[in-house]
Amino acid sequence: MTEDTLRKVRVVFCLFSIMDANLSSILVDMMSWAREAGAVHRRYFRGDELNVKSKLNDSDIVTVADKAAEQLLINHIRESYPDHSILSEESGEEDHAPEYRWVIDPLDGTTNFSQGLPSFCVSIGLEHGGETVLGVVYAAYLDELFHAVKGEGAFLNGERIKASDKSDLGQCVVATGFPVDKDMNPDNNLDNVARVLPYVRGMRRLGSAAMDLCYVAAGFLDGYWELNLHPWDVSAGLLIASEAGAEYTHFRHDRNISVLASGRNIHERMLSLLSDRPAGV
Repeated sequence: MTEDTLRKVRVVFCLFSIMDANLSSILVDMMSWAREAGAVHRRYFRGDELNVKSKLNDSDIVTVADKAAEQLLINHIRESYPDHSILSEESGEEDHAPEYRWVIDPLDGTTNFSQGLPSFCVSIGLEHGGETVLGVVYAAYLDELFHAVKGEGAFLNGERIKASDKSDLGQCVVATGFPVDKDMNPDNNLDNVARVLPYVRGMRRLGSAAMDLCYVAAGFLDGYWELNLHPWDVSAGLLIASEAGAEYTHFRHDRNISVLASGRNIHERMLSLLSDRPAGV
């Protein structure tokens, strides 16, 4: 972590006069470990040793960088917080359910990463009693470190961020994504794209749910939705977005985590365009 970033983090901590000292210490660890995972990403990025393998299908892949970053994070957590449990994309969840649970995606945006596209990150969330209280997302190639503390705001590289306040959907740029089973399941979000696209200035597909949510938090995107996500995709990002003033709604309850996050002034309009049921029903 650079001295400038450390200085900004110290300033942030000064604002957290009522913040639990234990959470302050954990947040410092999270930021440091996220940067270490980012160093793993950079070491493999655009290299020829990715060892890309399919999981569910050719749209759902894992690389050696995913595994290496995950092992680094798990080792740190087990050494520093042995009484905490861990849910990670590649290794699943440990059996016990203590007070604290870490929810990690060691490399969100693996398809981008494997193609040499720079939109990827590590996402680390910490739950306390089932509620996310700390979130860190680090995009190593861009050197963008997002973090949030429950009830204390959201930050990018130590500077406070806030979600878009636009109210005219026609001036908005939004993002979305597509479920990995899009080749087998016609409930693949194309119906929502067709409904939303005519009303917005632009639509993007960045390929990383965690980064999409952080970009909503920072106002770089005005809104984002996706179907069939998982806790590791959104644990940190949803906290960061909501702490930045964005609103989010789980608009489907039959496709894992299907969520819309956006600036508050367009949220209801966006929500009205998204289907709350499978395509064709």
